[in-house]
Amino acid sequence: MAEPSDIPERPRAEPEIIPPDRTGREPDWRRYGWQANASPFAGQTHRIYVSRIGPFGIALFMLIVGVVIAAILLAVLGAVLIWIPVLALLVAAGAIFRLLRR
Repeated sequence: MAEPSDIPERPRAEPEIIPPDRTGREPDWRRYGWQANASPFAGQTHRIYVSRIGPFGIALFMLIVGVVIAAILLAVLGAVLIWIPVLALLVAAGAIFRLLRR
C-alpha cells in the first residue's frame, strides 16, 4: 500500500545556519564604499519622544479635518453643479428630437 500524499516530505538536507560575524570587521558593503543610506546617522540609535495631545492639539487636528472635509465637499458639489446644466441640455435635446419626430 502506498504512503498517504498529505504527509509533507522531509527535507533531504539540513539547512546551514551561519552564525553572525563576531570578528569586529566591517561588512563588505562598507569596505567597498557602497552605502544604502546616505544619511550621516545611518546605523545609529535615535530617541523618539511621544507625548499626549493637549486640548490645543486636538482643536488644531479637528480644524485640519474640517478643512479637508470642506474641500472634498466643495469638489463634489462643484462636480454636481457642473453636471446640472449638461443634463438639462440633454433632456431638452431629447424633448426637441421627440417633437420633431412626430
